[in-house]
Amino acid sequence: MPEPATTPEPPYYAVIFTSVRTPADPEGYEQMAERMVELAQEQPGFLGVESARGADGLGITVSYWASEAAIRQWREHAEHLVAQQRGRSEWYAQYELRIARVERAYGFDTEIPTTNR
Repeated sequence: MPEPATTPEPPYYAVIFTSVRTPADPEGYEQMAERMVELAQEQPGFLGVESARGADGLGITVSYWASEAAIRQWREHAEHLVAQQRGRSEWYAQYELRIARVERAYGFDTEIPTTNR
């Protein structure tokens, strides 16, 4: 079963990437998406990621970062820049990117007592 990202106590930042895929090159897209997660995990300030895509092509990926500086460094990473360019030219019909500061976070798990942060 998939699990939510484990994040530290707030504050931290969330980058919310909502996209609509084109039908182009699904295998290439999946390979690039996997590589971007691997690469992001190596970046200073990366905290975690959650991603889902519906059958209609709408997807949401939320990555969590320790600071706005870490987000900027990720955005400007050379390999990530190539993925961004290919996304705009091949894989995405539309996307929106939002950056938010997480002020509070709490959760529930049927096997673990409720955690309030």
